[in-house]
Amino acid sequence: QMHLVESGGGLVQAGETLTLSCAASGIIFRLNAMGWYRQAPGKQRELVASITSTDSTNYADFVKGRFAISRDSAENTVYLHMNRLKPEDTAVYYCYLHGWWSGFLRTAWGQGTMVTVSS
Repeated sequence: QMHLVESGGGLVQAGETLTLSCAASGIIFRLNAMGWYRQAPGKQRELVASITSTDSTNYADFVKGRFAISRDSAENTVYLHMNRLKPEDTAVYYCYLHGWWSGFLRTAWGQGTMVTVSS
């Protein structure tokens, strides 16, 4: 069974920096990608950033140039480095892992971590 545990959320002021971490526990046969979505109150969940097993990255336009995603393949951990945070970045951030384990192609989700950016 796959579990994702996120950490690093909190309350910061606009312009500050925050780094989220997400550690996956379990045996992965083949990793396709890990990444982060976010969901603000009253809005749909949206992709923030992703990174593949070959370290190819993808970013939503609204975070390009401010956020950076990275991973530690040995620890199955993904990070989201968030710089120059804005109040509109306030949301619950969810990490995900997409890959093969237990014989199936699956997606696992973390429980979410709250990021609040005050103006």
